[in-house]
Amino acid sequence: MAHRVHDHQGRLPVTKATVLALPPSSQAKDLRPRWTALDSLLCGAFAGAVAKTVIAPLDRTKIIFQVSSNRFSAKEAFRLIYCTYMKDGLLSLWRGNSATMVRVIPYAAIQFCSHDQYKRLLGSYYGFQGKALPPFPRFLAGSLAGTTAAMLTYPLDMVRARMAVTAREMYSNIMHVFVRISQEEGVKTLYRGFTPTILGVIPYAGITFFTYETLKKLHTEKTKRPQPYPYERLAFGACAGLIGQSASYPLDVVRRRMQTAGVTGSSYGTILGTIRVILTQEGVVHGLYKGLSMNWLKGPIAVGISFTTFDITHSLLLKVHQMGYFTF
Repeated sequence: MAHRVHDHQGRLPVTKATVLALPPSSQAKDLRPRWTALDSLLCGAFAGAVAKTVIAPLDRTKIIFQVSSNRFSAKEAFRLIYCTYMKDGLLSLWRGNSATMVRVIPYAAIQFCSHDQYKRLLGSYYGFQGKALPPFPRFLAGSLAGTTAAMLTYPLDMVRARMAVTAREMYSNIMHVFVRISQEEGVKTLYRGFTPTILGVIPYAGITFFTYETLKKLHTEKTKRPQPYPYERLAFGACAGLIGQSASYPLDVVRRRMQTAGVTGSSYGTILGTIRVILTQEGVVHGLYKGLSMNWLKGPIAVGISFTTFDITHSLLLKVHQMGYFTF
């Protein structure tokens, strides 16, 4: 009897230890969603910064042609790049990139993070929680993510466009642009071109995310591999960027004209008025689609790098968390 009592008492600490081991496990599960959102913000910011820095000279060249009446051609575009390099040096090709970084880091972070959140919400609403969304919710998640990011960062896009088309003497830095526009043209000018931007972002972001997610889904079904290789991600992102930017390009031209009207001497007040002037003076191909071939070069590169960088860094961060780093 004494032996049984002693044996029973000896097992109590084991039972207690088992019970005490449960709470940390549940706490870890509670913390995971917060880290997932933070991962998306960090990876999105990094992905956007890398992609935009790589294609900055091409992006600046495209904007210069978009806001001018000069006819665009690949030869003229690369001549402009060469002349800029010879006149002002290599770093001049990245003029305005600091404003781009100030804008694109929060923009990309918000876009990728909100895309994950919208996918969860729509998946829960349509009954596809944890699974690939059907086509329309997939498109809707991308559109909502792009719209959310554009609404929250638009003045920075305006500043970036002004810095890209002006000499250094006019705007010395980002704050100088904000101050001068506010004083000379009014605070409302910081939101000039906002409507065409949102109208362009809805199809662009929707089609881009939809195409990329769809290609990944088809790849998984065909190859039975859970994740594509990096070069496959680049190809999927390039296709997504090519289709998305082609669909929304005319509105991109309109918003750039409206954003830079204050420094080009033009008077673009409304979307329809701007489209009418462009069509009358330059036509459809050489007006509303001016610089599209440059976009076909830089767009797929940027989107491919962005999506690939996001996926790879996101996977790396998840592995880091699994190893027990950066946990509280």
